Amino acid sequence: MKKYFTLFIIGAVLVLLAACGDSENNAADEEIDSIIVGVTAGPHEEVMEKVQEVAETKGLEIELKVFTDYAIPNIALAEGDIDANSFQHKPFLDDFKEERGLDITDIADTINFPMGIYSEKLDDVAEIQEGDKLGLPNDPTNAAHALFLFEEAGLITLKEDAGNEATIKDIAENPLNLEFIELEAAQIPRHLNEVAAAAINTNFAIDNGFTPSEDAIHLETDNTPWVNLIAVRTEDKDSPAINKLVESYHSDEVKQFIEEEYSESLIPAW
Repeated sequence: MKKYFTLFIIGAVLVLLAACGDSENNAADEEIDSIIVGVTAGPHEEVMEKVQEVAETKGLEIELKVFTDYAIPNIALAEGDIDANSFQHKPFLDDFKEERGLDITDIADTINFPMGIYSEKLDDVAEIQEGDKLGLPNDPTNAAHALFLFEEAGLITLKEDAGNEATIKDIAENPLNLEFIELEAAQIPRHLNEVAAAAINTNFAIDNGFTPSEDAIHLETDNTPWVNLIAVRTEDKDSPAINKLVESYHSDEVKQFIEEEYSESLIPAW
């Protein structure tokens, strides 16, 4: 009898150990399916909150970390403080990671923010006068973006070889002798009354109460390389959690949310 009792006790202990092992494995699985995503305040944050809802149904928990500038999210990603970010277009990412030597990469397109020209004084770009001041972002890729927008609006002509890193020096023709004022992108809406008009990134325009499709005196067409994206550390680009993130973002629910909430101000890019 003692022999059988001893065997019973040993068996019970083994079952308990196995159960503990299963619990640890389940905890590990849950950890893999939890990620931190960096976004900038405004539309990127709002869209990602919808992605959160969809991801939860797929077994992925997303924690959001909100940033207020364009520099820190990529550094935070490279240093492992976040697992992915969603706030930038490819020209900005390519320039930033080359400049800083970061091993991060884009994995999926998200949304297109058509940049607009805004003014507190004018109702149409045709009203811009000779010698007027125009504001534009001071970081390289957004400055180039703005210059191509000014060209599209018929205000300037850029050199034929001007690419995604175009600067004011690449202006070939400036018939109105316009003066260009470079400012921090996030600060331009606050200084709009100091210039005749300015190119403003859509997220900052919306954050300052503008409706791009209604308030911009010229809104960019959809033929643009400045489509926003999700970026991750290169080593994580094929991880199951990241795949779930992309799948959730590219869902019909998120596309419908964007179209209903932002009309033509934001455009799904997938």
